Amino acid sequence: METESMMRHIWRPLTSRKVRVALATVIAAFAAEAGLNVSDELVLTILGVGAALILGIAHEDAGRLAAGAADTGLTPPQPEECQTDDTLNPSSGRHDPNIAPGGNDR
Repeated sequence: METESMMRHIWRPLTSRKVRVALATVIAAFAAEAGLNVSDELVLTILGVGAALILGIAHEDAGRLAAGAADTGLTPPQPEECQTDDTLNPSSGRHDPNIAPGGNDR
């Protein structure tokens, strides 16, 4: 049972595309360092492409999350909604930059 749990802990990160790209990039760099006869330019190209892929995947994931929030009708809170009650102007009910947190005037 412990072996199965350990294998799950090892396998689960490999389901991420970012982890697989990072692992392939590191393996290529170590292989070049270990004596595989490749030029420095090739190693830098492999590392650069790996970094670009990881950033592209992260950008894609962020876009997917933003599209999911738009589909559900959820919107991020507006700055006025994030303010605490003690910084609100009593007459307008809006955030007043001249009132410091705690209700004291600046």
